[in-house]
Amino acid sequence: MTTQERDNAYVAGTYKRFPLTVVSGQGSLVRDENGREYIDLGSGIAVNSFGVADPVWQQAVTAQLGKVQHMSNLYYTEPCALLAEQLCLRTGMKKVFFSNSGAEANECAIKVARKWAAEHKSPEHYTIVTLKNSFHGRTLTTLAATGQDHFHELFQPLTSGFVHAEAGNAAELKAIAAQYKLAAVMVECVQGEGGVLPLTPEYAKAVQELVREQDILLLVDEVQTGNGRTGRLYAYMNYGLEPDVVSTAKGLAGGLPLGATMLGERVQDVLGYGDHGSTFGGNPVSCAGALSILNRVDDALLAQVREKGDYLKKTFTGAPGITSVSGLGLMLGLQTKKPAGDVLRGCMDRGVLCLTAKDRLRLLPALNIPMELLQKAAAVILDCCE
Repeated sequence: MTTQERDNAYVAGTYKRFPLTVVSGQGSLVRDENGREYIDLGSGIAVNSFGVADPVWQQAVTAQLGKVQHMSNLYYTEPCALLAEQLCLRTGMKKVFFSNSGAEANECAIKVARKWAAEHKSPEHYTIVTLKNSFHGRTLTTLAATGQDHFHELFQPLTSGFVHAEAGNAAELKAIAAQYKLAAVMVECVQGEGGVLPLTPEYAKAVQELVREQDILLLVDEVQTGNGRTGRLYAYMNYGLEPDVVSTAKGLAGGLPLGATMLGERVQDVLGYGDHGSTFGGNPVSCAGALSILNRVDDALLAQVREKGDYLKKTFTGAPGITSVSGLGLMLGLQTKKPAGDVLRGCMDRGVLCLTAKDRLRLLPALNIPMELLQKAAAVILDCCE
């Protein structure tokens, strides 16, 4: 059996895979089983921050593997403590809870918000406002938080206590705050799975003002937007937001499973002994990988991310077959005249791997993709859009 035949026979059919088996790669180039090379503009859906088989990341991970690969959270490990310290120092947050994924990081954020509200307001203040078109994960609770009805249809009843507001409609948000007893508002600064749609600065300001007026929490989901993806360390920094809780995952550990929920001053002590836990959260190998990533997401790299993002926006804006460009940094969405899926398949045939989000072509290349590869890939995309 081929890899694809074996996968189809034995792996649950939850993914509509493309007929491509990736076996190796280096940086932003990956190779299939026939040795054909592709420029990767997806980076594992914003996970491989420095591309495939990054040597610095490899060294950090393998060095930790030679020490201890896992230890329960009954004991201390150095990579976990060092990573928490770095995250707090670079964001101003105060404490971190580590998990394995973005959904788990968001679950923790929701638990923190509800426990804080119950203690500081009343047990009736449990409702959390999220935005229509948002995506927060695939557990029952994070599905309930997700503001897209088609994700809800098969898994009723979902966790109650979520209200979905229209992004950009500050008046509706105020009306919801008047109607419900709220614990928090939860937003993505760029709705990735919803079509790579950034919040407007005006709406972000309205959200910030509302949470302070209502004395509730601001939760920012940085699972896809975080760790340098938008040209700032975290996307909320583009807007001047002051979140109480920040969740992240995906690119944090450069390809290993790791979620983090960062807690600000108001909520730093909400979680006490026994309130939450994770067997693999803070795994020393994942944390060692994350440290190698975070230490290199510096001002110089972030400036390059912004520069490359600006190059792509200028290249695609107004180009034949492209009607609009959205996103921030190296998280971009292209509205194409042709169906996005057709453009994606055309690019794959030409040796460029892209993604889609709703009806848009989505680009999430490695943060350090060489400019010459980016230019080559952009030329292919332009050809496929005409």
